[in-house]
Amino acid sequence: MKNFDTFLELAESRYSVRSFEDRQIDREVVQKMLRAAQVSPTAHNNQPQRIYVLQSEEAIAKVRSLSHYTFNAPTVFMVCADLDAAWHGRDGHNSGQVDAAIAATHMMMTACDEGLGTCWVRGFDKDEIARAFGLPEQYEVVCLLLAGYPSEKAAPLKGWHDKRKRIEEFTQIL
Repeated sequence: MKNFDTFLELAESRYSVRSFEDRQIDREVVQKMLRAAQVSPTAHNNQPQRIYVLQSEEAIAKVRSLSHYTFNAPTVFMVCADLDAAWHGRDGHNSGQVDAAIAATHMMMTACDEGLGTCWVRGFDKDEIARAFGLPEQYEVVCLLLAGYPSEKAAPLKGWHDKRKRIEEFTQIL
């Protein structure tokens, strides 16, 4: 397990892992990640995130056949938004995707804190995945969150991971 003194240290150390060991995540860590999703903030506290933990050989084979970006992760969290359960703003905005994304981010950071690697993937046809897993019509797949123990080959992508815009480039103080 990693030990970080601050959240910023944790956030700076996290990177997208694309090479995993061939061993399953401990059940206790999966539960911590799901707890992080449970306590994540959602609009109006509607909690529309719906998360499928794919670990069986059948489920992993199915998701691997639908996305080329699973990098042999032993666990894939299929993070969805229940669009009917999500908060709907007066302007018609549906908060489901954002709420599910926040939940996935909490899960990523928890995994990193537990010594796991993750990779947020959106390289798939969401309708094809929904059909393959028999998801209810109102569920939208927001991301596949790959998770596992990083292999010895795992490392941040050179030239990408540390490339950051200056704060002044994306901030305006009014």
